Amino acid sequence: MEQHSAVARFRQAAELLEGKWQRELRRLSEEQMARCEEIRLRAGRQMTVLLPEGEMAPDADSPVVTHQDLERLCDMLTAYSRYASADAMGRGYLQTKGGFRVGLCGTAVLREGSVANLRDISSASLRIGREVRGVAAPVLREMMDGDLLGGTLLLSGPGGGKTTLLRDMIRCLSDGLEGQKPMRVALADERGEIAAMYQGLPQLDVGAHTDVLDGCPKAMAIPMLLRSMNPQVLAMDEITETEDIRAIVSAANCGVTMLATIHAADVAELQRKPLFRRLLQAKVFTKAVVIQRREGRRHYLVEDLA
Repeated sequence: MEQHSAVARFRQAAELLEGKWQRELRRLSEEQMARCEEIRLRAGRQMTVLLPEGEMAPDADSPVVTHQDLERLCDMLTAYSRYASADAMGRGYLQTKGGFRVGLCGTAVLREGSVANLRDISSASLRIGREVRGVAAPVLREMMDGDLLGGTLLLSGPGGGKTTLLRDMIRCLSDGLEGQKPMRVALADERGEIAAMYQGLPQLDVGAHTDVLDGCPKAMAIPMLLRSMNPQVLAMDEITETEDIRAIVSAANCGVTMLATIHAADVAELQRKPLFRRLLQAKVFTKAVVIQRREGRRHYLVEDLA
């Protein structure tokens, strides 16, 4: 059943592309479809799919992607209204119905020192975000002391599954684990990868008691959510900036529990990064979940940070 669901999700993503690319993708086996993480199109190169072991073309004779192919893709994804989607394209991606995110590269259009749009599209990466329902429940049960959850960081390298685990943690807390009450969760979804909002509706399940602020920088989103939504848990993806850390420390002083992800292979690497020492010193986060991949499977190790 799990593979069947993963294949269905892959086919749903493929339907965003032109028919000729859909036909190429049908050359993949169902096992490859189920494991596919991204579909990549680069001008002057063959289309490739990203599997855990690396990129590959669906077939040795697959056609070469042209600049016109990429321009048509952007037209299709924006419903032939690129002007209305300029802000999103200026951030380097488009969010689509179904919860898929398409990253874009091209020539940046600058206005007052900021990227306002992209033109002459040269690459597109269609990321196949998948829900893995239930993956967070055993991790949360190990972490929680009754109804109490301490601030938690999710650690792994790129592509390790942090966002997938965070999404299911949010859903579990928001809907309530067995024997535990639902919690109010506020989600600062700066990059649109967790809830995948589309026209005001989450395309991926983040629970019944979750409020989502989409596309807003975390340093701005965190105080907004605290003021407006009175959350018990505040969740976010990808802490990367000093401003994010200032906002997190301030929010933790208001009594809200924080959930966040960071690129780090383990706690030792996190402790070596100067940017995150303040977080550790402020004791905002008391637990870490380290995600490791062994023999093709993900394993979750809960560690104390105190």
